[in-house]
Order: sequence, then C-alpha cells, then structure tokens
Amino acid sequence: MEIKVKKLTDTAIVPTKSRKTDAGYDLYADEDVALYPEDTKLISTGIAFAIPDGYAGLIWDRSGLGSKGIHRHAGVVDSSYRGEVKVCLSNSSGHHSAENIYFISKGDRIAQILFQEVPHFDLIETEELDDTDRGSSGFGSSG
Repeated sequence: MEIKVKKLTDTAIVPTKSRKTDAGYDLYADEDVALYPEDTKLISTGIAFAIPDGYAGLIWDRSGLGSKGIHRHAGVVDSSYRGEVKVCLSNSSGHHSAENIYFISKGDRIAQILFQEVPHFDLIETEELDDTDRGSSGFGSSG
C-alpha cells in the first residue's frame, strides 16, 4: 500500500521510520519553536498527505518527548484532508522557569503518525441499547 506525501516547503522532511516494523512514521518540525511550560502550540511539518479513503492518520507522542512532559493534542488527519499536517504540542514539564522551556529546532522529530483503517458506520438513534455484563459502569469500575 502507498500513501502520497507532498513537501510544501524546501526544508520539510518526508516522514521516516527507524525500522521497517515500526508502527509509526516520525514527523519533523519545519520551524524553530520555544515551547514554554503550560504552553500549547501548533508546529508546522511542511508536509501534506493523500491518505486513502477508509484510512486516517493518527498523530501520537514520541515516547522520548512524552517522558520530558512534551505531549501532542488533536491528532486525527482525515482521508479527505490535503492541507499541511501540523502537530499540536503542549509542555507540561512544570513551573515557568528557563530550565523548563523546551526548544524545538527545524528538523527535530516531534511526533509520529500511524495510518490506520477506519471503517465507516451509520449512526442510528435508538431508545434502548442491548445489555452487557458491564452495562453503564464507567471509570474505575474494573478495579
């Protein structure tokens, strides 16, 4: 299977995998950004995709950044979208101080994208749902 990738700038880096068996492709920053504690910013990648119908691109943290308090938000790229993929990153590393500022440089790996099949469903409103052994038990219900 193939997915077309378009570089929108001369400095953009086409996503890569470290190993063929890795689930996600690394996304690279296409700009320099200072991410202050409790800050959330959209980071340009300079990349657009032609994701096939029936699939989506899901953006996830890189584990190395996540362990430093840098996390992604809002990570679904629909198959019909052809614009630039941007990564929404947040710095939860602590109080406002110079040591907690995270600097992103152009060319840094900032997230990963996984391409996954997404079945299409029709939602049908109903008055009743079928019963299960869990029922409506929510958070913390399994111990």
